[in-house]
Amino acid sequence: MIEVLRTVDGMRRWHRQTTGTVGLVPTMGALHDGHRSLVRASKGQADRTVVSVFVNPLQFGANEDLSAYPRTFDRDVELLKEVGADAVFYPSVEEMYPRGESLTRVAVGRMGQVLCGRARPIHFEGVTTVVMKLLHIVEPDYAFFGEKDWQQLAVIRRMVEDMNVPVAVVGVPTVREASGLALSSRNQYLTPAEHRLARNLSKALEAGRSRYEAGERNRDAIRQTIWNWLQEQGLEPEYVELVDPDSLETAPRQLDAPTVAALAVRIGRARLIDNLMLGRN
Repeated sequence: MIEVLRTVDGMRRWHRQTTGTVGLVPTMGALHDGHRSLVRASKGQADRTVVSVFVNPLQFGANEDLSAYPRTFDRDVELLKEVGADAVFYPSVEEMYPRGESLTRVAVGRMGQVLCGRARPIHFEGVTTVVMKLLHIVEPDYAFFGEKDWQQLAVIRRMVEDMNVPVAVVGVPTVREASGLALSSRNQYLTPAEHRLARNLSKALEAGRSRYEAGERNRDAIRQTIWNWLQEQGLEPEYVELVDPDSLETAPRQLDAPTVAALAVRIGRARLIDNLMLGRN
């Protein structure tokens, strides 16, 4: 039996009445197999698992897809029942932001201004603000985030460290289709032809990794390999970057440590991101 909790008080009461450790999986709904993997990871480490479903308006810019973002709560609950989540925290916008505009925000500095932050300047402030609220409301021992959005994972890890939040942030490997395309709720926006085109994101990253594994260590050469692959398929990258996994600062010209290769591309209505790690065993 899964409990659906719609209020902050109800969520806190559930926590007081439960025993053992708690894992939190924050989501915006429209759940897929990537989210299943997060719940499974939580169930493997925590005694009880809470999944939050909340489309957070603070992380959407003025011309982004807040109103169109897929909302499939009934289907989401069925998926969560199947995978064994214990509770769903499903608050309204009014419950999360009872005074309307949230005057207090959690700023993340330069880590939120690179990569996706250049095109989405308010996004990570919105993410960190709502995640901090969720951590205070749910009070989990663990919080699980997908590695597909590496920047988000790195930003939240730094926020938790800087703010002394007593939670372990756990990254969970990206779940992909057989074609290599990373699962994303925004994949629903793709037409069949766009979906086929989107498979090239992972292929471009794999081309970069192939050069790395062949012995190439020049950052710009690997970056250009990824960029060229995308352009040859008719895709214009928003960015392709090689960065330090923790700080998100640009990797040194000669790669001498694990490095994240990250990219973003717009295909039709969808803005898609992907990444992979170079040099990690």
